[in-house]
Amino acid sequence: MNAIMNTPEAKAPRMSETLQTVSLRLNARLTATGLDIVDSGLATRFEAYLSLLLRWNARFNLTGIRDEDGILSRHFVESIACARALPAEIATLLDFGSGAGFPGIPIALCRPEIAVTLAESQGKKAAFLQEAARTLGISATVHSSRAETLRTQFDCVTLRAVDRMPRAVRAASRLIAPAGWLALMTTGTELPALQVAAGPAWSWTKVFPLPGSAERLLALAERKISSPA
Repeated sequence: MNAIMNTPEAKAPRMSETLQTVSLRLNARLTATGLDIVDSGLATRFEAYLSLLLRWNARFNLTGIRDEDGILSRHFVESIACARALPAEIATLLDFGSGAGFPGIPIALCRPEIAVTLAESQGKKAAFLQEAARTLGISATVHSSRAETLRTQFDCVTLRAVDRMPRAVRAASRLIAPAGWLALMTTGTELPALQVAAGPAWSWTKVFPLPGSAERLLALAERKISSPA
C-alpha cells in the first residue's frame, strides 16, 4: 500500500468544493425564499452568532432547534425577514421574552439604527444574550427580568414563541408608545386569538408569510392614535 495514504495530511478531511461556509449557506437560504442576501460583513456576524449559540446550546437548553441547518432556516431567515419588514420609523424596540435572541439579535444586526432591548427572565438565557451582545458588538440592552416590569414604552414590541402567548400579548400592548407597533411571529391558526388578546386599540395593517413555512406569519399592528395605552 502506498505510504502516503497514512500521512496526517491524507487522513485529515479535505475541504470539499461543495462544502459551504455558514455565510454562503445562510445567503443560499435567503435567496431560495426570495429574500435579498446579506453582505459579507453581516454574514460573518451571523456566523459568529451561530457558533456562539451552538456552544451554549450544548450546555443549556437555549433553543429546541439544535442543528445548524434548522437554526439557519427557522431562526435566522425568519428573523431577518422580520427585521426587514418592520416600519422604517421605528427607533426603539423590545424583544419580549427574547430567549436565545430571536428575533431581537438579528434585528439589532440588520437594523443598527434601532435601539433594541432584549427582555429575558431566565438567568442562563439572559447571560447568553449578554455574551452575544458583547461578542457581536451590538448595542442591544439586556433586561434580565420579566418584560412586564419595564416602565419604558417602545416604538415596537416583538413576540415569538413566548409562553402563554395571549397573556404576553396583553402585557406587551401596555409597553408600546402611541402610534407604535406590535409585531407577532405566529401562525395563521393562532393569530385570531392573539388579535383578541391585544384588544381593540390596534389596526392590523400588514400580515406577511414567513419564509419556509405555509403556516407561520408575521403580523404587524399599529396602535390607533386615539386609543389609550
